Formats: sequence, C-alpha cells, structure tokens
Amino acid sequence: MQDRKFCFVAAVLLSSMMIFCPVVFAADRDQVLTLRESIRIALAHNATIHSAAEGVKASESKRKEAMTGFFPKLSTYYSYQRLNEPPEIKGLPIGTGTVVTGTQDNYNWALELRQPVFAGGGILANYQINRIESSISRLDEMTTTQDIIQEVEVSYFTILKALKIRDVAAQSVEQLKAHRDVARNFFDVGMIPKNDLLNSEVQLANGQQYLLRAENDVELAKAQFNTVLRRGLNSPVVVEDILAYKPFQRDLADCLKTAMDNRPEAKSYSLRVEQAGKSVDLARSEFFPSISLIGNYSKYGDTPELAGSRFSNSEFWYVMAQANWNIWEWGRTKYKVDASLSRKSQAADALTNILDRIALEVKNAYLLLKEAEKRIVVAGKAIEQAEENFRINQERYKEHVATSTDVIDAQTLLTRAKSDYFNALSDYNIAMARLERSMGTIYASVNKE
Repeated sequence: MQDRKFCFVAAVLLSSMMIFCPVVFAADRDQVLTLRESIRIALAHNATIHSAAEGVKASESKRKEAMTGFFPKLSTYYSYQRLNEPPEIKGLPIGTGTVVTGTQDNYNWALELRQPVFAGGGILANYQINRIESSISRLDEMTTTQDIIQEVEVSYFTILKALKIRDVAAQSVEQLKAHRDVARNFFDVGMIPKNDLLNSEVQLANGQQYLLRAENDVELAKAQFNTVLRRGLNSPVVVEDILAYKPFQRDLADCLKTAMDNRPEAKSYSLRVEQAGKSVDLARSEFFPSISLIGNYSKYGDTPELAGSRFSNSEFWYVMAQANWNIWEWGRTKYKVDASLSRKSQAADALTNILDRIALEVKNAYLLLKEAEKRIVVAGKAIEQAEENFRINQERYKEHVATSTDVIDAQTLLTRAKSDYFNALSDYNIAMARLERSMGTIYASVNKE
C-alpha cells in the first residue's frame, strides 16, 4: 500500500515538472531587457571595453616604472677571469729577476648602489609624461564606454521603432482585410463592380508585403542589438517599451558649454598638449650633466670562496660622486628639442580640431533633436485627422457614397501618419542619446535612471 502511495506521489511530481518546466524556460526566454540592463551586459562583454581597460593597466604600469627613476638602483655581479699566465714584472735590476704580482685565477663579486641626484629634470619629465599618459588612457576608456552606451541606446530604440512600425503594418493589414470583406459582400450582391473588389485585394497584398518587410526589419534590429551586446545572433530579444517624448529644455549654448566641460576627448587632447610640453622638457634635460652618488662593495679572491690572495685583500669598498656630461654631439639634442616642439604644436592643432568637431557634433545632434520634436507634434495631429478621415470614408463607403479607392487612400494616409509619428518619436529618442553622447553626459544620464 505504501509503495503504491509513493509511486502515485512520484508520478504527480514528475507530471508537475513536465508541465511547469517549459513555462519556466519560456519565462527565461522572454525575460524583458531594460535599457540599463542592456548597457550593463554590453559593457561587461564588449571586447573594445576590455581592450581599453587593458590599456589603462599598461599605462599605469608604465607610470610606476617611470617612478622608479627617482629611487636608488642596486646591482651586483660575480665574475671569473683566468689569465694565460700570472701577472709579473720583468726588467728589474740584475739579481732580482722576474717578480710575480698577481694570480692566474681571479674571482670577483661586487654590490653597487647608485642614486641619481640630478638629471637636468629628465627623470621628473619622464615620470610626468607617463603620469599624463595614464590619465589619457582612463579618458580613452571613458570615451569607449560612452560610445558603447550610445550604440546600445541607438540599437535599443531602433528595435522599438521597428516593433511600432510592424504593429502599424499589422493594423493596416487588418483594416485592409476588413475593407476587402466588405467589398466582397458588396460585389456578391452586385452593388460594386469587380474592379473595386480587385483593387481592395491588390491593396491588401501590398499591405501584407509591407508587413513582411516590417517583420524583417524587426529581426535585423534584434540581430544588431545582439551583436552590440555580444550575445548569440539569434538570441531572443524582448525589450521594455520606453518609447516616449520627454521635453528637452536646454538651449544650444548650454549644450555646447557642457560638451566642452565634459567630453573626455576634449580633456584627453588637452592632456596630450601638456604631455608634449613635458616631452620638450625631457629632450632639454640632455643639455645638462647627470650627477649620481655611487656606493660599491666588492670581494676578491683566487678561489671561488673570495678569500683574497697573497697579493690582495679580499674586501674593498668605496663611495663616489659621478658626473656625466655630453659636451658635443653635433646638435643631436637641439634637433631632438626642435622635434618635440613641433610635436607640441601638432598636439595643440589637434586639440583645436577636436574642439571644433565636438561643437559641430553637438549642433547637429541638437538640431536633429529639435526637428524630431516638431515632427512628433505634427505627426500626432495628423494621426487624429487621418483617423477621422478614415472613419468618415468607411461610413460613406458603406452608404455607397464613397468609392473603394477613397477608403484605401484614407487608410494609406492613416498608416503613413502613424508611421511618421513613431519614426519621429524614435528619431527623437535616438537624437537625445546622440546629443547626450556629444555633450559627454550619456553615462551620467544612464546612471540617473
């Protein structure tokens, strides 16, 4: 009896798993992706972001490497030298003969500490160059991040746009089917000629083709979105419908000022000018001598144990100040300084160009945003008029006052008005993303949501 109860319970549990597991899997497949989550996925998996992060690590390591130039350097060596014969002095006074002055086998070990004291500012300039390079790498990473965020937002709103246009196309097909059915009924009772029926069927076929193109656009938009997020190309995509109009109150002058203050590219090129100036200082440092303090401790012996020999003690040490100065190199340092000055001038020109480009990007994005905003208003009013026009022509057609062509034309106008509205609304949101990117605030705007 207990075995039967156990089998019954097991069967119920197994059936429940078979019933509910597909539901759970379907829920996973249909998980809605928000814009914030989409951006998080893209930033976590994008190869360009990873490369930029590695660039930051590399430049930070270079900065730390340059910092070591300020500190003392410790080195050591061990050597063995065997002479073809022991050192000796010949030609001494008669009766003295040849005197041996050294050993044939010579073992040496030394430990040296070298502290740079003055290098004409070269060590400092080299460190400053690498410190600025580290800051530039971080700004480049920020630039890449903002580019990816913009790409995600554009892809996201493109999907929403394609979905809205598909819905408009599907609604258009349903309206055309309803009109075709009415026309067929009228034709069956001999109230309209066959031309009207054929015309309604042709327009329905055209509407179905338009729907097929709209559905294909949805799939293409989703494939692009998956590519940006580095997901499988055919991964299911369900996005949150956030297509809405949010008024933008700032004027162009304010947008331009914000861009100049926030664009990482502007900051990066400003730092490049500063870095080029430090490169000039580095080149000029070779006009000056370099001074170092050196401490040396060494051991010597005629055996590997370094126990000395009968000719020499085993231990030596000394402290020394050393100055090196290249007096004449045929103008090499001067030419090096001249080349650095030219590169500094190039960096300044590049900064001017990037600021001009930023200003142009801001203005273009601002104008496109305002254009889309006006189109939203116009298209919204057009929808109301087109819906009323379509309704009137439908009623007139049913009363045999209007023709089939009148109804189809009214329906075409309605479809176009709705398409124009959703195109304008999508373009507005895309232009908003591009304007925020051009101002360098797109990352901040995402975090506020």
